[in-house]
Amino acid sequence: MTTILFELGSEELPPKNLKKLRDALSTSVTEQLATNNISYDTLKAFAAPRRLAIQIDGIADKQPDRVETKRGPAVRAAYDADGNPTKAATGFAMGLGIDVTELMTINTDKGDYIGYEQTIQGQKVADLLPAVFQKALDDLPIAKRMRSGDSRNEFVRPVQWVVLMQDDKVIDANIQGYQTGKQTRGHRFHAPDFVELASASDYESVLDGLKVVADFDKRQKQIVEQVEKLSNEVNAVAIVPQELLDEVTALVDLPVALRASFEERFLQVPQEALIKTMQADQKYFCLTDETGKLLPYFVFISNIESKDPAQVIEGNEKVVRPRLSDAEFFFLQDQKQPLIDLTENLKTQVFQDQLGTIWDKSERMAKLATYVAQLLTNNGQAVTEADAVRAAHLAKADLTSNLVYEFTELQGIAGTYYARLNGEPETVAAAIEEQYLPKFSGDKLPKTPVGICLALADRIDTLVGIFGIGQAPTGSKDPFSLRRSAIGILRILIEKQLPISLDDLVEQAIVNYGSKLTEGNTKTQVMGFVNSRYRAMYTEQGISVDTIQAVQAISTQQPLDFDQRIHAVQAFRELPQASKLAENNKRVANILAKAEVAVADTVSADLLTEASEKSLYDVVSKSQKEVAPLQAESNYQKIMQTLVSLDAPLTDFFDKVMVNADDAALKNNRLALLKQVRELFLLVADIGELQG
Repeated sequence: MTTILFELGSEELPPKNLKKLRDALSTSVTEQLATNNISYDTLKAFAAPRRLAIQIDGIADKQPDRVETKRGPAVRAAYDADGNPTKAATGFAMGLGIDVTELMTINTDKGDYIGYEQTIQGQKVADLLPAVFQKALDDLPIAKRMRSGDSRNEFVRPVQWVVLMQDDKVIDANIQGYQTGKQTRGHRFHAPDFVELASASDYESVLDGLKVVADFDKRQKQIVEQVEKLSNEVNAVAIVPQELLDEVTALVDLPVALRASFEERFLQVPQEALIKTMQADQKYFCLTDETGKLLPYFVFISNIESKDPAQVIEGNEKVVRPRLSDAEFFFLQDQKQPLIDLTENLKTQVFQDQLGTIWDKSERMAKLATYVAQLLTNNGQAVTEADAVRAAHLAKADLTSNLVYEFTELQGIAGTYYARLNGEPETVAAAIEEQYLPKFSGDKLPKTPVGICLALADRIDTLVGIFGIGQAPTGSKDPFSLRRSAIGILRILIEKQLPISLDDLVEQAIVNYGSKLTEGNTKTQVMGFVNSRYRAMYTEQGISVDTIQAVQAISTQQPLDFDQRIHAVQAFRELPQASKLAENNKRVANILAKAEVAVADTVSADLLTEASEKSLYDVVSKSQKEVAPLQAESNYQKIMQTLVSLDAPLTDFFDKVMVNADDAALKNNRLALLKQVRELFLLVADIGELQG
């Protein structure tokens, strides 16, 4: 049992992909070791700016021997009547390089065959590993590979050295065009020369001495701890997005965190702009107070242990100053005119060739936002229609601002800042930013009623417009992010508990477009598209597909109503009677579908002759009275609990009553009774869709 070390040294690897490369290398090697039946105790992957490495402890010296059974022709074809081997048997033996007398008989369900058990000697692991590591490198998820010099080998960056060792010895091989050895390199500046490794097991400790923290996770932990320490010293909280943390970890061999500052005058600029430029351009960690307000500090990660950290800090402060000055300049320039004046520029900015300008879209949004405001008011939420209109007119104004031109992520955010500076009502200002919520799956929703109006109006207008000109998403192409918009609409209506018909909103949006739309079935297409998003949304929540299908069979137009039904059916499925009731409901649906005449809506009590059908009729009549007020309250869970009482009488009915009786009157009356059973359950969902 020995230790194996593989290290590929190169020029600086892509920082945004380093963690992914490490994981892919580890996964590939692990899978290949399993395929080759090579046992080991532990496998650890390393990744730093100039290296990818794998260390395997407790690995076997060789593969275990294995026995392979070779099966030949059937016994009846291998021997003649006298028991002598035929040409089939001798040919099979010759192919294996053995004498025919060494053959054995293999008994199977399909008959007896001749065969031979062959022992395959396991190969030395050292002989197999070069191919394992080369394949792992070839399989790395690298979008674009390069060649360096006159080498024909390709990799993401020019390779500088390759280490492949078994304990203290080199495994002789050629990987990526480089002869393997036992020499590695340390930190580019602190320890740039080649250093010979005495043993594969010394790898991590040797690199520590050479100022390289080779373990990606260990290096990241050090960064987090250092950033937290420096933040605490000024009573601040660091903003540490995982994506940025991964990138910074991939940029340094030796993390040394330092805290710097910038002039407080820059804090008048929207902090989102300052944070964006410091994170994206400089890879800094910004600091805020406990309320999330930006402080005039930042933490950066140096890759060297400087003898004079003050100079390093001063250098970073000097570098970031002009970037913050740019953001300040754009912000001040935009304030030279009120936000409402910027809307004039929207008249020349195209939303979509066939659908007009962004100005046109703002006008449609104002109409639709007003309509939504009326619906919210009817549902008890105080919304001023004038605020909804004003917010809609200002909603897209910041798209023509200098700040958004430079920082596109600030659309909406910049508009909110400018609206407040212009003295716009807070309900209007807040809504400008909230119109874009939610921005992604799981994102927060708009909080204010006017923000809800804008968010719905914006998304529904886009959906209707794009579908209305025949440009619905196809495959993976969705340039207007309509799938995300549809889920955003559903989330807002459901999570904000808004009993609003999506059908009505779509209809109103179609009216607002006038003659611009070319598709005659726009409403049907949009509703079908949005309804198809339910599956994606609810399966993420762990709701089964057949539960979703059971509710979709009802074709409810209110997302909130749909959600209430979903949870009612999900709760119903937990009941012991659910499975049998679902099975019987499917049977009811099939019987009614095959009815040769129109089934009556009422049941004649005089025609009920069997005790079982009388019992079912009594329970149905009682249930109809009990669920009526529950239906008015949309209390679907209580309705389903009430209808559980139909389980025993419905089962008994099917066991003892012939529905298709010879007497037409009896038959039709029984069909009417089943129709009432089905209609009771359809008040919530078609539970016949449920699978077990």
